[in-house]
Amino acid sequence: MAAQNKEELLDVSKREFEKLKKLISTVNSPSALIKDDEDTSIKDVVAHRAHWIDLFLGWYFDGLAGKPVFFPAEGYKWNELKRYNANLRAQQTDLGWDEAVEMLQECYVRLIRFIESSTNEELYGSPMKGANNNWKPGRWAEAAGPSHFRSAAKYIRSRLKSAS
Repeated sequence: MAAQNKEELLDVSKREFEKLKKLISTVNSPSALIKDDEDTSIKDVVAHRAHWIDLFLGWYFDGLAGKPVFFPAEGYKWNELKRYNANLRAQQTDLGWDEAVEMLQECYVRLIRFIESSTNEELYGSPMKGANNNWKPGRWAEAAGPSHFRSAAKYIRSRLKSAS
């Protein structure tokens, strides 16, 4: 069930990140860089999760500033996520494992700071500006953070299991 308030959002964000961080600590660089059948590595998934936190924060602050908000990104529609993610992997191809882990940690810290500095009303009082839907900023933050942390952990566990 989705978080309903700031306290729940902070709790689930911290809890899911700690699980992912613990799992990531068991992955070595050579293993993290091995591509699967869909040309995706553990490193790619970790870097992707960091990137989507940045996307969310960009959407939020652009909406507040009255700027156009591009979902998921300028030039892409939601039904083009496979193409977007493939382009993102290509852009991040030179990113190393340690850099991807550091990037995720830094983005997580920014997400937590955002949540902590926001009021419950700002997070759950009304739909996110510029989003053109009914999702509140807290729900978007959960999708970019803890939901993505869970899916990354599931992917990593699966890859580690298949490698053993």
